[in-house]
Amino acid sequence: MSPPRCSVALKLPLASVLLSWTLAGCGPAAGTPDPVTPITAGELRQLLDEQDGKVVLLNFWATWCRPCLKEIPALQTLAERYADAGLVLVPVSLDAPETAQDIVPPFLERWFPGFHTWLSVEAEMDSIVSVVDGAWNEVLPTSYVLGRDGEVVLRLQGGKPVEEFEAAVTTALQP
Repeated sequence: MSPPRCSVALKLPLASVLLSWTLAGCGPAAGTPDPVTPITAGELRQLLDEQDGKVVLLNFWATWCRPCLKEIPALQTLAERYADAGLVLVPVSLDAPETAQDIVPPFLERWFPGFHTWLSVEAEMDSIVSVVDGAWNEVLPTSYVLGRDGEVVLRLQGGKPVEEFEAAVTTALQP
């Protein structure tokens, strides 16, 4: 992995460094083709636990999911708009792990340059989503707004307009 083009506090756990790097608009260095970080269910749990005191917008998506792709620009905009207020965007691709490394990076490079995503390496989608929702119904896209205490505040499914995301996020960000 190439070093980030931006500085981040290296005293943080690796997952926090990578997330900070992503949120700061730092992607892989020029010429590095991989805007994806593989993640297991356990690593996702750890990453979410490390966001104590922040509001997390956790988005499960896939390259083959048309409504997912319509949401990505809106989610990026919200993440930028509310970053200083404590919002963290955690996108997780649920593309098939056995082919995702060949599909997701070039897809992102073409359609969403600069967008970084986590990539589930779990064989079953339920394995990683169950970190926050044991009763997930396998609808994509599915997003979860997690409050500052790490608890799920709201689940949004099926390609929602930016206004619904913004309402949920701003409510969760209130002191």
